[in-house]
Amino acid sequence: MITRAGFIALIGEPNAGKSTLLNTMVGAKVSIVTHKVQTTRARIRGVAMEGDSQLVFVDTPGLFQPRRRLDRAMVAAAWGGAADADVIVLMIEAHRGVTAGVERILSQLAEIGEGRTVALAINKIDRVEAPVLLGLTKDLNERFEFVETFMISAEKGHGVETLRQWLAEHVPEGPWLYPEDQIADLPMRMIAAEMTREKLTLRLHQELPYQLTVETEAWEERKDGSAKVDQIIYVSRDGHKGIVLGHRGETIKAVSKAAREELAEFLGRKVHLFLQVKVREKWLEEAERYDQMGLDFKDGNA
Repeated sequence: MITRAGFIALIGEPNAGKSTLLNTMVGAKVSIVTHKVQTTRARIRGVAMEGDSQLVFVDTPGLFQPRRRLDRAMVAAAWGGAADADVIVLMIEAHRGVTAGVERILSQLAEIGEGRTVALAINKIDRVEAPVLLGLTKDLNERFEFVETFMISAEKGHGVETLRQWLAEHVPEGPWLYPEDQIADLPMRMIAAEMTREKLTLRLHQELPYQLTVETEAWEERKDGSAKVDQIIYVSRDGHKGIVLGHRGETIKAVSKAAREELAEFLGRKVHLFLQVKVREKWLEEAERYDQMGLDFKDGNA
C-alpha cells in the first residue's frame, strides 16, 4: 500500500467559507463557523482520510487589511500556513467575484505560489448563474495559473467530494502524520474554548466579539465519565463584562447552555461547563494570550 499525507492550506477573504469547507471535509466541527468575519484566529488543523491518503487541513484566518496587532498576527498566521503547505486552495465567493481583497491575495500568491500546487475553489456556486461562473473562472485563471479549478458549495457539500479526491492524489507520498482516527491536532481544551467563543460571537454584536477571548482554565475527568470544564472569558473593558453577562445573567446562561450541549455532543458524554467573565484591559497586548490562540505575538508588530 502506498500511503500519502500532506498539509493543505485553505486561504481566502474572511467569510469565504474556509471553516465550513474544513468541517465538511473532516466530517466534524473542528473550526468555528459564524456569520461574522475574522472569527478564525488559530491555524486549526483538521485531519481527513481519503483512501490511502491523509489530508491535514490548515484553516487559516481570513486575509484582510490588518489594523491592530491581533489583525496583523492573524494575517501573518494565514500566509505562514500557506507557505508551509504542500497544497494551497484559494477560496473565492462566487457572488462577490474578484474584490479588492481577492486582488491583494492574488498579488501575494504570485510571490509564494510559484512552483507550488495551487488550486482554485469557487464557493457558494448556488448563488450565481452558470455564465457568471464561467466568466469568473476565466478571469481568475488568467490572473494566476491554477493547477485545477473546482466549483463547490461548502455548506451544501456540492463538489466537495471531487475536491477531496483530487487533493488525495496531490499530497506527497509518505507515512501518515496522525493516527487514523484523529480529526484535529488541537488540544481538546482549545476546541472547547473555540466552541464557547463561537456562541459568544453569535450572541453578541458589532466590535465586542473581537475584544474578547476564551480560555479553558481547568479540565477534570470525573469517575462517572463526564467532564467538568472551567473557562474564563476575558474582555478588555469593564463595560463589556456587563454585555457578556446580560440582563440578570441571561446572555452568559444562554451561551453556557449552547456551548455545553455542543461540547457534549462532540465528546459523546455529559459535560459540566462553568464560565467566568474577567476584565483584562491589555489582553490584546499580552504575548501569552496569543500563544493560547496559536498566533505569534511578534507577528503583530507594525
